Amino acid sequence: MPRTDITIPDLTGRLALVTGASDGIGRVIATRLASAGAEVILPVRSPSKGDAAVESIRRGVPGAKVSTRSLDLSSLDSVAALVAELRSEGRPINLLINNAGVMQPPSRQATKEGFELQFGTNHLGHFALTLGILPLLRDGEARVTHQTSIAARNGRIDWSDLNGEKSYDVMKSYTQSKIAVGLFARELDARSRAAGWGISSNFSHPGVSPTNLLAAQPGMGRGSATGGRRVISVLSRLGIAGTVDSAALPALTAATSPAAQGDQFYGPKRLAAGPPTLIEPWVPFRDMADAARLWTESERLIGERFLMV
Repeated sequence: MPRTDITIPDLTGRLALVTGASDGIGRVIATRLASAGAEVILPVRSPSKGDAAVESIRRGVPGAKVSTRSLDLSSLDSVAALVAELRSEGRPINLLINNAGVMQPPSRQATKEGFELQFGTNHLGHFALTLGILPLLRDGEARVTHQTSIAARNGRIDWSDLNGEKSYDVMKSYTQSKIAVGLFARELDARSRAAGWGISSNFSHPGVSPTNLLAAQPGMGRGSATGGRRVISVLSRLGIAGTVDSAALPALTAATSPAAQGDQFYGPKRLAAGPPTLIEPWVPFRDMADAARLWTESERLIGERFLMV
């Protein structure tokens, strides 16, 4: 299969924050941003994985400006600590890529604050982080890119049971969390345009690739890779699914292309793989009333300490 790639413009002097960059798609994104001249901050949960990622990036990009910060998106206290650290430094942030995520714990699990793990990590953690550093994003006239999933093609937000306390289905909860990611992306852009924040917000999906989302995750009780992870690896080798490198390209396009704008959605040309392209938002992302409702409900859930608009 021919190698798919994009050209990234010169990002010298730009500061980028990439969540979930200790491995997989996030590390590819961080490496490509660094190779284009950006200074890249990697907020990570595991210091050892963060250090390994920094070393890997510096090997591939001699002279790269890259560093780590501590962040556990499943803990709002951890998010608040990073927000306080970044705000104390006071540096404008030009690019924020909300890429981190968890998928399919073997049983229902909760975040530190009691939110369902996938909704709390994939959406609420990023929501709190983004709102907490909003002044820095405004100062940097930032582009914010949010990573959703093909799981969000269908489904809905269960407003009566956001945390899966009444009835829990692991895949429905994952789907809901990724629908929330897309709705947040759209509402952030709408509010920025209405209030003149100078931030553009768009979103992307990576298609299908053999990342670590479905690999062994002892931290959440999964001792070995799922069967789905093994199937995806085979499909990737056959060219039906993407590679980790190709899966990073939609988010990189959304985040860096001069042609990309706010409230746009990028993904592979084919659903699972292919060159990155602008696509129509899927049905669950289209109702802006849902987007506004999600924002209000998310503010209520995370509390006032992140509301610094």
